[in-house]
Amino acid sequence: MSNLKGENQSSVSEFLLLGLPMRPEQRSLFFALFLGMYLTTVLGNLLIILLIRLDSRLHTPMYFFLSHLAFNDVCLSSVTVPKMLMNMHSDDKSIPYAGCVSQMYFFLLFVCLDNFLLTVMAYDRYVAICHPLHYTTIMRQELCVLLVAGCWFFSFLHSLLHTLLLAQLSFCVDNTIPHYFCDLSALLKVSCSDISLNEMIIFIEGGLIVITPFSGIVGSYVRIWTTVLREPSAKKFFKVLSTCGSHLLVVSLFYGTIAEVYLFSSSSTSSDEYITASVMYMVVTPLLNPFIYSLRNRDMKCALETLVNRVQFLMSKESKRTC
Repeated sequence: MSNLKGENQSSVSEFLLLGLPMRPEQRSLFFALFLGMYLTTVLGNLLIILLIRLDSRLHTPMYFFLSHLAFNDVCLSSVTVPKMLMNMHSDDKSIPYAGCVSQMYFFLLFVCLDNFLLTVMAYDRYVAICHPLHYTTIMRQELCVLLVAGCWFFSFLHSLLHTLLLAQLSFCVDNTIPHYFCDLSALLKVSCSDISLNEMIIFIEGGLIVITPFSGIVGSYVRIWTTVLREPSAKKFFKVLSTCGSHLLVVSLFYGTIAEVYLFSSSSTSSDEYITASVMYMVVTPLLNPFIYSLRNRDMKCALETLVNRVQFLMSKESKRTC
């Protein structure tokens, strides 16, 4: 039995990713669309990181966490979108076994990290609004670094656990994955091994990974609104919206799309609908995050104006020198 299992697993050296549900004549249009979205995601999030690094006014805990969220969004998009674009551009849709497992590992890592970072940012907003006099004392630099390190550590453990469990499975002749990336659930469906342990771990550990941070976010905002409603005023209300509005919108997008894919999809949901919904949190959400934080945030706008003015000054100075 063990020999048969070893033969089955070793016989699968690659998987075939079917990609997005689209007609052949639509490939060029979708390629251009997703290439533009990916480049905008990368450039937008890198711009956020650059602004935070260059502007001393943004050297605060909130923007420290935001810079890590922006970096994570770049990584999350880069795990899946380049391979998807390659498959659109060529007829070769294969991905090596090791490459597929690696893609799944980093996908789980960055999705989990996104989850934890949003929770840490909610806690930061709770301290800023509910304990403003002690904010600098509580959210000191050492704690911020420790919180981000904890996010990375538990995300590594989460992705490593599911990757090691997947490595124990064998895959038979049918190595076709009806998806545009190596999703864990899609890989489990093409396995010819008993996946009951994998499903149990996903249900228990995966549930805790999602529910615990989400509960922390909800708890933080319950405390925030409780504090505001004790002495309600228009000034306090607009302050909370300006401070937490961007974060709330990002949280809604992230958990809304995750719930749509993994909770609200049923057995009657077609694979095409499942794949289309997954595009939301893999491509669209990282794309929208820079716009949400830059368009709704006065500090980011000021930092961008400062950077543009600095670049214009250097360019005019250089042009005068050449003349």
